[in-house]
Amino acid sequence: MNDLLAHRGPDGEGSWVHPRGHLALAHRRLTVIDLDTGDQPMTDGHDNWLTYNGEIYNYRELRRELDDHRFRTHSDTETILHGYREWGADVLTRLRGMFAFALWDEAEQALVLARDPFGIKPMYWTVVDDIFYFASEVKALLPFLKSIETDPEAFKDYLAFQFCLRGRTMFKGVHELPPGHFLRVDATGGISTQRYWEIYYEPDFTHTEKYFEEAVRSLVRESVALHLRADVPVGSYVSGGFDSSVIASLAAKIHPHELMGFTGKFPERAAYDESEFARAVADRAGFPMQEVAISAQDFVETIEDVVYHLDYPVAGPGSFPQYVVSRLAASHRKVLLGGQGGDEVFGGYTRYLIAYFEQCIKGAIDGTMNAGRFVVTYESIIPNLTALASYKPLLKEFFRDGLFDEIDARYFRLINRSPDLRREVNWDNLGDYSPYESFRDVFHGSNVAKESYFDSMTHFDFKTLLPALLHVEDRMSMAHGVESRVPLLDRPLVELAATIPADVKFRNGSMKHILRQALGDELPKSVVERKDKMGFPVPLQEWVVAQRSAVRDFVTQILTDDVARGRALVDNRAVVAGMDAEPLYGRRVWGFLCLELWQRAFHDRAAEFQKLLKDKEGVPV
Repeated sequence: MNDLLAHRGPDGEGSWVHPRGHLALAHRRLTVIDLDTGDQPMTDGHDNWLTYNGEIYNYRELRRELDDHRFRTHSDTETILHGYREWGADVLTRLRGMFAFALWDEAEQALVLARDPFGIKPMYWTVVDDIFYFASEVKALLPFLKSIETDPEAFKDYLAFQFCLRGRTMFKGVHELPPGHFLRVDATGGISTQRYWEIYYEPDFTHTEKYFEEAVRSLVRESVALHLRADVPVGSYVSGGFDSSVIASLAAKIHPHELMGFTGKFPERAAYDESEFARAVADRAGFPMQEVAISAQDFVETIEDVVYHLDYPVAGPGSFPQYVVSRLAASHRKVLLGGQGGDEVFGGYTRYLIAYFEQCIKGAIDGTMNAGRFVVTYESIIPNLTALASYKPLLKEFFRDGLFDEIDARYFRLINRSPDLRREVNWDNLGDYSPYESFRDVFHGSNVAKESYFDSMTHFDFKTLLPALLHVEDRMSMAHGVESRVPLLDRPLVELAATIPADVKFRNGSMKHILRQALGDELPKSVVERKDKMGFPVPLQEWVVAQRSAVRDFVTQILTDDVARGRALVDNRAVVAGMDAEPLYGRRVWGFLCLELWQRAFHDRAAEFQKLLKDKEGVPV
């Protein structure tokens, strides 16, 4: 837990701040506390102060625009301060990078919190007894809460999606600043949040597919070059999939003798071992590859640490292998590139193919195949259906109910994980909130052209799933002191991709078609033509069902002890009873195990968090 020290604000009000972290401002009606860790705050010499986490990759270009300002350092941090003095909050629209920062505006007597457009870096806040606390980790806020409770609406979101919507967190009273927003605390204590960036899906039908290929190729290369700006050698995660592989290959061209790749594998069987594809990429691009074999024992030994670093339950068990690979990378590199964002920006999830397959059948029956929402025909999509070979159990479940309903209801059905949790969850204790309504607000966003089913699906995932995955990316790398950078999430590239018509991005049901066309020649043919990539699959269910398995013993012990059986919201006995019936890539066991470990790490230790604060009362800074 963080070590807290007492601090007296400028108005003599008592407040608390981490000894290495930054900003404690008590002003008029509201005391503002930053509980983050890292470097000391920076000032611009005009009593504006900044505490900051992240990287601004175009800071050199911004400094040239600010050539009449007097800089004291060569850092990107100071560029934000001077940019704010010049442009105010509009500086946010000029930053290319990942960031979460808090800036004290002396002239306005206001605090400004901001977060990058995609949610790469985290920011949380809460208000307790008129004191505004903010931090990049929720655990730093917990000592100040009067009680640690689960937010029932966020819990419903977690059951449906395994992430939360509308800025909620699983901790009642703790809020997440949404990506692309800034929050302002004014001198009277008023708090307001404003969006400074939005993605607009406005199809550009004036340009050819060739034009988009060339534009995507140019912007990805430019972004990789910007993301390689660092004072230390840079490495790259290489999963064996298209996105991370193309990022690593382009980076190796720019720094041919510096780049090092990192990958992990599960040696149980070929379905969980994609290292041959990662090695093929490294061999062709000419960079060394470090590999780690991940075992069931690794899961038992690290999963509690994984959940602790995550701060709350998250989508999918992929966080576990990412933690192990980041641990390996930390001994070789402190900055790594990754391929996160490609699936949400360019359409890489197999479920898009499933959804379109249904709509193609419906359109063929109804004679509406030329409607705007159908970007593929059933004839053209058939050759790509081989990608669904391992998804037969999901297809069977998906088509079991609601076939041919409205497209929003069908996509919700495809991603909703809660319908089969009737025995495990005490729904009567969770209120009337419906995650479907929050889902529809995003799915039918005013920034999305209504005729494109493809854009509506990718938009929802971009706004919700992507920040959840970036949360994992950030926490699992930072747990080992590694900074993870994601070049596919660069504003010019993302904004261009939103204008590419769906029938270009998703040509004939080919996932990430335009990205593959633009950059496929950078990779081995075996990687480009893969149709079996499944993210970072974890053999959790095979470990769970195996008799005399360390994972089975661990999971059973966790979910059957007195603490687990006493939960108000979950019946863990039902979870254990259904373990052996879980499908191969199901997430039921993961979801409830992650939830139980989260409750033990935070809820069950509430007294320790409160004692941490009380033990430090009266200690001078």
